[in-house]
Amino acid sequence: MAGACLLIYFFTNGMAIFVPQNLFPRFMETFSATEGEVSLTVALMFGLSALMAPMAGALIDRYGSLRIIRIGLVIMALCFSLYPFAQSVRQLYILHTGLALGMVLGGLLVNVVLLSNWFVTHRGAVIGLLVAMSSFSGLLLPNLISPLVNDPAYGWRWGFGTLSAAFWILAILPGFFLLKERPADVGQFPDGADTPPVQLSKSHPDGVSFRTAIRSRTLYVLAIGSSCLWYTFQGINSQVTIFFELETGMQPQQATLLYSMIFGFSIAGKFLFGVISDRFHKRSVLLATSTLLLAGCLLVFDIGSGTHALTGNVYQLMAFTMVFGLGYGGSFTLIQLVCVESFGQRSLGKILGIVIGIDSIGGMLGTIVTGQLKTMTGSYLLPFSIVAIVAAAGLLNVLLIRPVAPEPQAV
Repeated sequence: MAGACLLIYFFTNGMAIFVPQNLFPRFMETFSATEGEVSLTVALMFGLSALMAPMAGALIDRYGSLRIIRIGLVIMALCFSLYPFAQSVRQLYILHTGLALGMVLGGLLVNVVLLSNWFVTHRGAVIGLLVAMSSFSGLLLPNLISPLVNDPAYGWRWGFGTLSAAFWILAILPGFFLLKERPADVGQFPDGADTPPVQLSKSHPDGVSFRTAIRSRTLYVLAIGSSCLWYTFQGINSQVTIFFELETGMQPQQATLLYSMIFGFSIAGKFLFGVISDRFHKRSVLLATSTLLLAGCLLVFDIGSGTHALTGNVYQLMAFTMVFGLGYGGSFTLIQLVCVESFGQRSLGKILGIVIGIDSIGGMLGTIVTGQLKTMTGSYLLPFSIVAIVAAAGLLNVLLIRPVAPEPQAV
């Protein structure tokens, strides 16, 4: 189960978000587009995902995870297959509209719900592994297709087409033949245990109701903080390849390598902080990772010059990829885990749907605002400064998160 979910998420998130973002410079060349125009592809996907995520959460709670994830995977497979044949940025917008629906039905939300059914004691480590797969895809997939993308005889269409063929085999087949809804469906208990897990809450073992969650301050503080973190992720991730190539003068393959290093360190951050969260309060771990994320954002600035400018120092940019990657990976993992810790599993689909919907708005704004400001000002100085300010706002929201007390059961 864990292996199937990890493989599926590796392809869904990597191919929908990180591979297109790494190809932004190539889209600019192919379609004679600006930074703002190519950024709108992924931003549109985030915006539509924000609108549809609460609906997807309700569908999961009502119809179960398996039906929903399979529908999402088929939609994404069709969009990925058509992607190499796009003839304009407008056609990419249409494809990312379809990918938005596929992402909310077959992406993070449904995989977190599925694995939360299968793991209790080791949930932090497993969710950490799950979200690490998106970073692994960001590390591996752009470099894997880089020889094709940068070969004039082939280009980005052949590179993306190769990944589309792999999606049908390595994501569609596991989704239809390996996944099961719950351990009870195959005569097992969570974590592979011999007995059912000990319920930690006698008053309400499954957590709080959706009505209680929607009335709590915690839901909105968590969602706004998560939205700020996603603005930060996307503000950097969507533009950093263009920044490396156009403002620091790196060659495309060198820029791709440095871009992928962010995801290499985020893999470590996702798994490491996921494991740590099984031993410490998850809110405290999220606070630590949010602090790392802010520190990483500050490393793109020329700290030693005494002026407000972006750095071109390769060694400092390598330090940026390490610190930002660790903070990005850890925060991404802990957002999901803090949600489960704060509200329980009783209405997890609906609650995660709201949180992911609001943080998708942050991802959309981070992509659009950063790209458009670069187009308007001709530099990433102002947009990256705003990213750092938003990261600080996210850190402040994390400080306000508190668990929600379950309602007492009627006697």
